[in-house]
Amino acid sequence: MSGTAKLSAKDRIYTLLDDNSFVEIGALVTKRNTDFNMQQMSAPGDGIVTGYGVINDNLVYVYSQDASALNGTIGEMHAKKIINLYRLAMKTGAPVIGLIDCAGIRLQEASDALASFGRLFKAETMASGVIPQITAVFGECGGGLAVLAEMSDFVVMSKDAKLFVTAPNAIAGNNEGKLDTASASYMAASGAVDYVGEDEVAVLNKVRDLVDILPVNNEDECIMECTDDLNRATALYDDEVADAAAAFTDLSDNGSFVEIKAGYAPEMVTGFIKLNGATVGAVGNRTLLTNGKDKKKFDAVLTSAGCYKAAAFVNYCDAFGIPVLTLSNVAGYSKSASDAKSIATASAKMAFAFAGATVPKINVVTGKSYGTAYAAFNSKTLGADMEFALEGAEIGTMDAKLAAQIVYAGEVNTEEALNAKAEEYRKEANSAENAAKRGYVDSIISASEVRAQVIYAFEMLSTKKELRPAKKHGTV
Repeated sequence: MSGTAKLSAKDRIYTLLDDNSFVEIGALVTKRNTDFNMQQMSAPGDGIVTGYGVINDNLVYVYSQDASALNGTIGEMHAKKIINLYRLAMKTGAPVIGLIDCAGIRLQEASDALASFGRLFKAETMASGVIPQITAVFGECGGGLAVLAEMSDFVVMSKDAKLFVTAPNAIAGNNEGKLDTASASYMAASGAVDYVGEDEVAVLNKVRDLVDILPVNNEDECIMECTDDLNRATALYDDEVADAAAAFTDLSDNGSFVEIKAGYAPEMVTGFIKLNGATVGAVGNRTLLTNGKDKKKFDAVLTSAGCYKAAAFVNYCDAFGIPVLTLSNVAGYSKSASDAKSIATASAKMAFAFAGATVPKINVVTGKSYGTAYAAFNSKTLGADMEFALEGAEIGTMDAKLAAQIVYAGEVNTEEALNAKAEEYRKEANSAENAAKRGYVDSIISASEVRAQVIYAFEMLSTKKELRPAKKHGTV
């Protein structure tokens, strides 16, 4: 099928699901409202197709809005069909996938349509953390429907789709040629969208990838047969260590890495990998982006956006029992003025997410990890079950030369003497070996050993159980 053709509501479902697996539910449901000449308007299925099928033999529930029927607008019965899917999905423990192409709320149904949004919001809230919810946007997704999309776990869009709460033409400064606030690219850069596809088929394939690698519910372990060598040496050459996405690809079974929010805060990498057939959440900061034409460099620091991105991802993994692996190379916090107003809050949320997660957690220090930025990024003292460090990695309070300037203030008068003291401080206080002597690092390993060591550690931690104080929820 052509990747450029605009698919119908049913064609999107057929493309998404395994062949001949779709079973429609509620095909005869239609509108009840007769106000504003609605009785004269044709609305097959009330503008939405709902049903179930399988993706790689995994049961999923799917709804697809039909823009050819009342512009796919959401009315009372339209919403009831979606809510019915959620009712079934919660009973059977299977994901819900929404395919969005909608002009918004059905104005002719007034308060009935408005009440429907409240019911939809509640259905998604009750399902959150129980079953995966994935929204794919192909046309317009505006107003309350945008809120509905963002309440799901993952949002993917075709590059020509629109997502907005306030209509773009009502926003001062909005210009499709310069700054289209509803565009997929704008939403991806803001973190609202996890993936943007070149066409509808690419978007649907991304949904399949997510369903394939995610547990079907919060009690599923999502383990498949591993065909890769568990002891395979990992190259992790300099560029791979610098680019966490490349490193995770190398570490994963057969090089499979499903990246999430690649367009948002690219200095922080999040996504899913497979280790010995089990799904693992992967988080790592990068200092080099290598997958484009030109290499882009980043400082080895935590940014506000990067912290928010990591925190949300770790919370998702914890909700669904997905172990977390981090690759850390954080020498401090961002010093930009834009980050100054939010970095404390963002870092607190990230530290809170890592500390609160009860899933198995492993941290691998790949470079220089300094100060409280290191402590907040899944350090062993924060709650990581195991911590490894690559040979040559550094763990300490700050850069050795800066520390020497403070510690030996007034004692050294030449650059040569300062460098000597800095080297002394680096060896005595900043080396990973020093941290290992005090039990803060479990093992210092070579880059080639990372895959094997991490797999064995997660296998050891597979029966982990960790209690938390009795409380309703935290407040950070």
